[in-house]
Amino acid sequence: MTNNQQPAQQKLNELVSDIRFAMFTTVNSQGVLTSRPMTVQKDPEDEKESVQATSHLWFFMSRTSETVSEFSSSPSVNVSFADTGDDTYVSVSGHARLVDDLVVKQRLWSKMNEAWFPQGVNDPDLALVRVEVEQAEFWNVKESKLVQIFKIAKAALSDESPTLGTHGKLTP
Repeated sequence: MTNNQQPAQQKLNELVSDIRFAMFTTVNSQGVLTSRPMTVQKDPEDEKESVQATSHLWFFMSRTSETVSEFSSSPSVNVSFADTGDDTYVSVSGHARLVDDLVVKQRLWSKMNEAWFPQGVNDPDLALVRVEVEQAEFWNVKESKLVQIFKIAKAALSDESPTLGTHGKLTP
């Protein structure tokens, strides 16, 4: 990893580390984008190495799901995050693949996952999915809601667009 990659990965980690749920988007067999909510599995090992934490994302999915079938045929995916309370929005583009690693499954496993996979990490339907991050784009507004409303109202009265927060692209 180059030094240029480290700041991008750290920034991405800062933006998504507290967001547990994401929309996972694949391309179906008709070429239509399909999204569904998924829980991001936080890896304690990745969190120890915060620079590496966002070079990939982990998910548990049903091995027989349309999602797995779709990215198996077309591995390009998008994972989008939104924290409306903090006005943080992140769109991650990458490639998804199945990983057959019991040690990683055990490390990522939590009691909450039993709601979907009652047989635990040995459930034959449990698929471990890794998304390799290729690029991320983010929008992050730090101004208070009152300041945002003021800037939007001011822009509405002029020919200028409001400038709210920061926007950027990251390539880990």
